[in-house]
Amino acid sequence: MKTELHTNWTVGDICKGFIFDRNENKGLFGLDGQLIIQPEYQRNYIYGDGKWDVAVVESLLKGYPLGLIYFVLNEDGKYEVLDGQQRITSFARFVNKTWPFAVNWHGKPRYIDSLDPDDKNRILHAPLTIYVCKGEPSEIQAWFKTINIVGVPLVPQELRNAAYHGPFVSLAREEFSNTNNSNMNRWQTYVKGEPKRQAILERALDWVSNGNIEDYMARHRNDTQINELKNHFDTVIDWIDSLFDYTGPEVKGLEWGRLYNTYHKKPYNKSKITERVNTLLADDDVTNKRGIFEYILGGETDTKLLNIRVFDKKTIKKVYDKQTRDAKKKGTSNCPLCALGKDHKRTFIYNLKDMDADHVTAWSKGGATNISNCQMLCKTHNRAKGNR
Repeated sequence: MKTELHTNWTVGDICKGFIFDRNENKGLFGLDGQLIIQPEYQRNYIYGDGKWDVAVVESLLKGYPLGLIYFVLNEDGKYEVLDGQQRITSFARFVNKTWPFAVNWHGKPRYIDSLDPDDKNRILHAPLTIYVCKGEPSEIQAWFKTINIVGVPLVPQELRNAAYHGPFVSLAREEFSNTNNSNMNRWQTYVKGEPKRQAILERALDWVSNGNIEDYMARHRNDTQINELKNHFDTVIDWIDSLFDYTGPEVKGLEWGRLYNTYHKKPYNKSKITERVNTLLADDDVTNKRGIFEYILGGETDTKLLNIRVFDKKTIKKVYDKQTRDAKKKGTSNCPLCALGKDHKRTFIYNLKDMDADHVTAWSKGGATNISNCQMLCKTHNRAKGNR
């Protein structure tokens, strides 16, 4: 790959002909139409938060350099931004008053037109340090994967978008990274993360590929439709909605793709599921509320998913002392199950460290985690008892 250093372009040059698409939340063109600001493999614009974008403009006002910017020279003679689109979009928004914002300068909020002429010129004539690169697509994408943009590292899916850019990625981003998509609120009920940082797209790919995202993207890279991806994602979301009325924070970010693959062929009664969800959410002994949904789908057999509240040390000590006193009076083991046996352990007195607190009536069968439902068993019998 060949690179050539350019220091003759200024902020004002790049801002000529700048176009920003508010619907897609991205800068499209600059440099009088000769620059593609956000190629398909680039991350979405994420600097429009009133902090990063302001910091870019304030750096220019203070005369600070913005760091290296990289362009790619295409075969048609036009350029596209390899690294720097967040910074370029930010200062071009400010200069061209496209989605305008103010900066705090000399103690007052200032837009481009309210700056003193010297300050305005300082921005427009600020020189940029730009490397123009030319090479094979594989070389360009490999370099892109190593880049961090002004302290905001690329997330894995942004890197994948770069590595497998093409019509499939463009269509997938248009569907799953567009915050104006009418389905976004519904999707974000179950999927954790920021759409602009490709969280929804990553999850859709994860579900359809059973975790083999890169292999799936490589195979579909040149596809001109995303029907399978979209249909599978919609199917999983519809399946969740068909079973659960509850949409609280506990359902966000669960492994819904895996749960769908495991349980979608089983029949369920939605009204009974709703009743059990509400009961378990209200149960103070259930300390992992997020585990409730898989617990119910799995037939309520794996209580480890719920992380049931354990007996506290004070309760354990009281129960141990009472069992041990009673056992010594009777000449039996202080483990009630050992006391029923016929070997030497039927009279064996265990130390506290060799015993575990156990629910007399299992939690899953209605037993509470309190002193009246607590017994001490030797570790062997407690582990063998399970949930019987």
